[in-house]
Amino acid sequence: MKHYTDLFIDFDDTLYDTRGNAEIALSELYRDFELRRYFERLEDFTVPYWKANVELWGQYSRGEVSRDYLIVERFRRPLSEGNGLEPTREYCLEVSDHFLELCACKPGLVEGARELLDYLQPRYRLHLCSNGFHEVQYRKLKASDTLRYFRTVVLSEDAGHNKPSKEYFDYAMRVTCAQPATTLMIGDNYATDIQGAANAGLDTLLFDRWQDPAAAQHEPKVKQLHEIMQLL
Repeated sequence: MKHYTDLFIDFDDTLYDTRGNAEIALSELYRDFELRRYFERLEDFTVPYWKANVELWGQYSRGEVSRDYLIVERFRRPLSEGNGLEPTREYCLEVSDHFLELCACKPGLVEGARELLDYLQPRYRLHLCSNGFHEVQYRKLKASDTLRYFRTVVLSEDAGHNKPSKEYFDYAMRVTCAQPATTLMIGDNYATDIQGAANAGLDTLLFDRWQDPAAAQHEPKVKQLHEIMQLL
């Protein structure tokens, strides 16, 4: 690969094991709110949660729904499937606040993330690029001891736009003082990270963790984080 000076790196599910940490938090949530009264099995709650969560984050990244709508709706939908449970907005917010508290203290990283960051930091200027919520992301960065690797944290709430919009990446270029010709975007989400950065004129590297069919022809891509060290 050509020489780069700056790396834009996605956080959730690229470095930070958001899915794995959230699975743990959801089981704790199920316990703390005694949701077994409404759902016979944990999976009866978590499966509709993940369906709603994926749909809503996709809509949020495209600017179709607001942050507040996402926070409430991703719990209202699965909770509404509970036997005898009619979740109010206030109840959904209470559940969401507790869930975010549980998530934010989890330290789990994707396999190979620490080793990759140790390798990249002396060689490049690293900038974290995320659509995650401001107060949550900084707590997760602290819990996982990863904030120290990044020169800049670029969050969509600060940019006023979400990935994959060109406006987000234009903002990221301004605040990092990076140049498009020498900047590489690394992320796991083909639509949000890769296509968004490419549309903004940046080179991209896909961490094809989910084997997205839409990315079948995309290059370069890796299946494991440690492979990135062989490319950069």
